[in-house]
Amino acid sequence: MTKKFYMTPGSCSTGIHILLEECGLVFEAYIIDLLAGDQYKKDYLAINPKGSVPALVLDDGTSLTEFSAIAWWLARSYPKRKLLPDSIEGEVRVLGIMNYAVHTLHTQGFARIFTTERFSPSSADHASVKAQGRQIIDQGFAIINRELEGRQYVADHFSIADAALFYVEFWAVRIDIPLPASCAAHYRLMLTRPAVRQVLAEEGYASALR
Repeated sequence: MTKKFYMTPGSCSTGIHILLEECGLVFEAYIIDLLAGDQYKKDYLAINPKGSVPALVLDDGTSLTEFSAIAWWLARSYPKRKLLPDSIEGEVRVLGIMNYAVHTLHTQGFARIFTTERFSPSSADHASVKAQGRQIIDQGFAIINRELEGRQYVADHFSIADAALFYVEFWAVRIDIPLPASCAAHYRLMLTRPAVRQVLAEEGYASALR
């Protein structure tokens, strides 16, 4: 049975898409249209009851959900790809920055900008919700910028944290949020990776490569 990957182009699933290509895996990709509400349809909820992307269905039919869990599974299942450092200290660093990108920059910051109505049903509050999101984003990138100073990648080489960091950097660039210097350098470096270039082209974002 071939692995099945459920994704939305340009979403957080882009980071997992990159990791799948970095691992050289063969998989079937299925697009979930979030704006159309595909994530709440019965067939998809049977795969991922959380109604979110990404989801990865393994050869035995097991469903993996949540960015960090899927990324860690790929790293541990394909150790030759060296998606995690060898040392426990390095692994903890990677996991810490990956989770910060996903659970703070994404879930607390960008979510307030992209899905403002979830944080307040009143349109009168939307401007303040977005402003709070922007503050979280700016503070978050400042923290990660310090972590990246003097480094090309989060660890000594490309890791699962870099895929997570890339998708929030990609979002920032798409909506004209300036990245601090080390984050901008990381983003440019990621754009040179063949897997990243392939994924962006496949997901309809070839213009980001120019």
